[in-house]
Amino acid sequence: MPVFLCARPLMQALLDAIATLTPPVEACRIFHGRGGRFPGSEQWTLDAYPPVLVLTSFAPVTDDALATIDGALRARWQQVAPGQPLNWVFQHRGEALRIEGRSDTRLMAGEVPEPHVVTEDGARLRVQVLRGQNHGLFLDMAEGRRWVRAHVANHRARTGRGARVLNLFAYTCAFSVAALQAGAAEVVNVDMSRGAIATGQQNHQLNGLGAGARFLAHDIFSSWGKITRSGPYDLVIVDPPSYQKGSFVATKDYARLMRRLPELLIPGGHALLCLNAPELGMEFLREQMRSQAPSLAFVERVPNPAVFADVDEERSLKVLVFRDTEAVG
Repeated sequence: MPVFLCARPLMQALLDAIATLTPPVEACRIFHGRGGRFPGSEQWTLDAYPPVLVLTSFAPVTDDALATIDGALRARWQQVAPGQPLNWVFQHRGEALRIEGRSDTRLMAGEVPEPHVVTEDGARLRVQVLRGQNHGLFLDMAEGRRWVRAHVANHRARTGRGARVLNLFAYTCAFSVAALQAGAAEVVNVDMSRGAIATGQQNHQLNGLGAGARFLAHDIFSSWGKITRSGPYDLVIVDPPSYQKGSFVATKDYARLMRRLPELLIPGGHALLCLNAPELGMEFLREQMRSQAPSLAFVERVPNPAVFADVDEERSLKVLVFRDTEAVG
């Protein structure tokens, strides 16, 4: 029998965050209980995909608890956005549902626009918050996308030409939009999900990016030919799922990716590697790289957005930059 968490102290930190909420303009996380910085509230996250708020619980919740949260949201919304509708969605992602790849999602108030388009740093991106566990935009990767913007812009300023970028496990291609808006010459987006790639194409259209992007609905482990023929690249982005049966398991498949990086990169090129596996720390990626592609030197870890702070940063999202030093003076 599941344990239902409903006592007010177990969500007081969430209620405190709601009490200071202001209507967000861009997509962002508002409350991150998962980082362990709010004891008793580890089950909760609250996100903004304007004009919709999305509350997620990673443990079962009673109707009374949801009613308390609903009341807090309505009271705060009346204060800060009088006359504007409150739109909010609740999603339960318990362990059993996570293993099955499912979630329990409910519209609690208002409505969700269709199509639902949010903004981030000048980019317009499609999301869907009523279907599935993932909404089309991973908010914890915001600083990674900003790093790509800055890196690509600096490359153009330094070399006088746009960077050529490979975006592996591209999902809905938000990295590609950021790179092209910053002046990339070309981005090759690869993901085995045709649905994700189709949304990625829509994201490019939303931003008026009619040229410069290529889209491959392709399993990279079945064949590298299409990818290597389009190289070499100035920047390779690798943002795989940490564990997805039949697709990618970080502990065995990351090494296979790293071995390919020297042939995919130009001398002096950069790789941005991402890992969202709490059980694997930063040293996992660094040690794998030393073993599989020693010509790539570690440069830096990109910080996560401040709201995603964790009591143990080794358990949080890892976004690491490496540089190919082969034949570089």
